Amino acid sequence: MGLTTTRVRLENVRRPDLAPVDAEALADTGALHLCIPEHVSLQLSLDEFDRREVTLADGSRRMVSYVGPLLVTVANRKGLVGAMVLGTEVLLGAIPMEDLDLVVVPGSRQVVPNPNNPNVAASIAKGVRPVRPCASRFAHAPGER
Repeated sequence: MGLTTTRVRLENVRRPDLAPVDAEALADTGALHLCIPEHVSLQLSLDEFDRREVTLADGSRRMVSYVGPLLVTVANRKGLVGAMVLGTEVLLGAIPMEDLDLVVVPGSRQVVPNPNNPNVAASIAKGVRPVRPCASRFAHAPGER
């Protein structure tokens, strides 16, 4: 098995006047986040809105800038994400791939829209239920305390 790469388009949603960045990204299902090199962050004039501690593949930890928001387009799927400023190449992790409903096909080493949802990205929102009024054990009848 080899490395899987895919074409991505990155855009600063707050600065539509700036040209998007098209790049070859390493698709890594073992990584969580979108990671971009510092020069991409500078080119897109992305705002740092936090610092995050990340654990690298070798187990070391590092504080990095968390920037965004970015519009990410891969295989005709679009989504909004934040990115860690880290490394020398764009890395597409599991969270943005899940958000865009993309899958990695190991045999062909391609990143493609989920074949179960070829026309529109789908997601699972389990545990979301309508709120129903319920009696609280702390509720008191009028006049009681």
